[in-house]
This record gives sequence, structure tokens and C-alpha cells, in this order.
Amino acid sequence: MDETSEQTIARVVGSYDIGRKLRELRLRKKIALADLARHTGLSASMLSQLETGKLIPTLPTLARIALVFDIGLEHFFGTRRGRRRFAVVRQDERMKFPERADKPQPSYFFECLSFAIQGKMFEAYVAEFPVRDNANAEPHQHEGAEFIHVLEGSLGIRFEDEENVLNAGDSVYFEAIESHSYRGLKPFGAKALVVTSPPRM
Repeated sequence: MDETSEQTIARVVGSYDIGRKLRELRLRKKIALADLARHTGLSASMLSQLETGKLIPTLPTLARIALVFDIGLEHFFGTRRGRRRFAVVRQDERMKFPERADKPQPSYFFECLSFAIQGKMFEAYVAEFPVRDNANAEPHQHEGAEFIHVLEGSLGIRFEDEENVLNAGDSVYFEAIESHSYRGLKPFGAKALVVTSPPRM
């Protein structure tokens, strides 16, 4: 069953665990709910619901709370300092997106495998590549590197004006600053694991 936009927002915002961070911050500063309510102009009931995750905070609400504690909004959206990053993404939580929303025949569709973690050292995706001809394979380039491991089917990757064919079980690594494009090949297109890394400093 597809989730509604409200459910999607609740799930994504919930992954930041804002309520726990707010409660820990308040207790560390030794401020009672009633006192925080007076300082922020918000009700104690609302603050309690925010802390228990029963209410999704708006940015203006978080901004008022942040001002009281003299912190930035990034406190609520970052990972806890000193805590090892660990996040599980369930299959039914992923959402599929086209290469570009305005492209009639996208070269690929992708699902982000690691959206629950901020400040990642790499990005990981499952990508599906429908059968396309070269005209639909739009070249692009970006900083960093890519690693692609083909799970199913056959994938054509054009790099430095040469198309390379990868079949199930094949992998490729390349510097993504070079213009490149992908296309699924007949008869069924391809499915692949794609990992991208930021540029080396």
C-alpha cells in the first residue's frame, strides 16, 4: 500500500529523532517543560508531544526552540556527536525516482539505499535501466567517482566516447568528471547497484 505524502513526511522527519534530541537538550539544561513553554511561547502540551514524537515540528517551531537554547537548527538534523552512525533502510521505505522528472523517457530510475543517514561518505542506489537507444542516453558528468555492479540484465555505459557492455555480475569503477551515460540493452534492460563518492579533497 502506497503511503500518503503526510506519511512520507512523518517517516522522513522521524528518522532524525528530533523529539529525543529536544528532550535530551532540555534535561541537560535542566529546564522544565513549563519553563520552556514560557520562553518559547509554545504550550507545554505541544512540547511534550514533540518530545514523544506524537507531533511533527514545523521549522518555525524548531527555530523558536533553537533560539531559547542558543543553538542552530542543525542540532536537530545532524547525527549525535560521538555516536556511531547506523541506520537500517527497509525495502518498503524506499521510493523510486526517475533520472529527471521532466524527461519523457528517463535513462534510469533509482532508489536511494541510505537516505536515513546524514553526512555520508558515499551514496548507494539500486537503479533500473529500461531498454533505450543511444539517443535517449543523455551524457552527464559530476565530481567524484562511481562504482556500478550489474545485478540483472545488460547495461551499456558510454565513457570517453566508447560504449562498454556490462552483463549480470560485471562491475565498473570510473572517475565521474568524465562525460558518461547509461542505457539498458535488449532484451530486458538492466538492474544495478550504484555507489557514488564525493570528490577527493
